[in-house]
Amino acid sequence: MHYRILGGTGIEVSQLCLGSMMFGAWGNTDEAECHRMVATALDAGVNIIDTADVYAFGESEEIIGRALKGRRDDVVLVSKVASRMPAGPLDRNRGGTSRLWITRAVEDSLRRLGTDHLDVYLVHRPDPHTDVEETLGALSDLVRAGKVRAIGSSSFPAEEIVEAQWAARRGGRERFTVEQLSYSILARHAEAAALPTAQRHRMGVMVWSPLNGGWLTGKYRAGAEPAGDSRALRNSDHFDFADEQVRERKLAVVAELVRLAAEEGCTLVELALRFVLAHPGVTSAVMGARTHDQLLSQLTAVDRPLSAEALDRIDELVAPGSVLNPADVGYTPPALETAALRRR
Repeated sequence: MHYRILGGTGIEVSQLCLGSMMFGAWGNTDEAECHRMVATALDAGVNIIDTADVYAFGESEEIIGRALKGRRDDVVLVSKVASRMPAGPLDRNRGGTSRLWITRAVEDSLRRLGTDHLDVYLVHRPDPHTDVEETLGALSDLVRAGKVRAIGSSSFPAEEIVEAQWAARRGGRERFTVEQLSYSILARHAEAAALPTAQRHRMGVMVWSPLNGGWLTGKYRAGAEPAGDSRALRNSDHFDFADEQVRERKLAVVAELVRLAAEEGCTLVELALRFVLAHPGVTSAVMGARTHDQLLSQLTAVDRPLSAEALDRIDELVAPGSVLNPADVGYTPPALETAALRRR
């Protein structure tokens, strides 16, 4: 395993991060296998684990907490806040980034994880209803209380990354030192603005969905139906396989990438992970494995880097800064979703 410093935090983390979105009801309900995946990752040198309160609505955090008993101090533990959690009809505040919710949500996460602090606490998505100064004030208090070591954002557009940096400076608050964003061979949008902006502000960058939701595993091929346990069938509402135009574009690129991986002497999974780790702004790639075998297929990605020729060939297949499916960005600004925000 190889390690990098997470932005300006001084925290040293492995280039591969164990993601846990698939732990629990959203993916793998076999808790023993989830525990085995945690142990295998740590034994391989992975020292950073990513989760969120919303993953299986708290179940992922609970599984991680039990899996880390006796090994909590071995890892950099990351969780997130902002996504709406299950609530009764009168509880309107179980989500977002208000001080009211953040101070409740962090205690819930700490309890589920069985720890007294988080090493990194991220705002899962921008919250258009809350002033960023309010959010930073609440998070700063958590840092000063010792409940959180570093704070950051996830899927923030470049302009909101900058706004948060300036708000922290103006108000004397803790600043975001980590950004977690969507980035893969098939979704290179971050190269245009978010990645360079994070680099300018010396932020550590964690990459989510480096395998583009399973597209870069090789399991989807032209003329073949997806496997019964694939994400294309299990989570069709969060997957673009049903969109014929997007599907055909991705299948064509993936076919070329399979050939390129063979020329490089690696698997498609290794090619995909090595690609995101080649960017100088990327600190760590989140492995969103659902099974132990899937995890093993990703742990070998750091054995060696991609050749310059392979990187140039990828640029020819998918232009830098482009994205084959805009939905892969992970965040749509409200003004693009709500017509009333674009009309007088």
